[in-house]
Amino acid sequence: MEPDFKEGDQVLLIGRNAVEVKLTEEFFRKHPVFPVSLVKPYFQAEEDKFPSRKRNTTPPDIVEEEDAPGPVKNIVKARKIRLNGRDQRQYLVRFKNQTADKDK
Repeated sequence: MEPDFKEGDQVLLIGRNAVEVKLTEEFFRKHPVFPVSLVKPYFQAEEDKFPSRKRNTTPPDIVEEEDAPGPVKNIVKARKIRLNGRDQRQYLVRFKNQTADKDK
């Protein structure tokens, strides 16, 4: 039984147990093949059922190279946290030509 896809859909079937997705350049290092158990159909929310829900239409800000605060002077603090089941390191850095109140 073949699924009902139309031309232009971004999912390609690879056998019965895997799908290949077309990833953007942002995810070029990710493997594009996933098991079908992770794929779920997308249903657009019906606006009349959720009238008070605010729709996020603006993507998050991306810091361009020219807007970056500059080179890092030193690492003020470092910590290891667990995020989504994985250990992540976070750093508080001080940039050159900036005071301590501007640490990010």
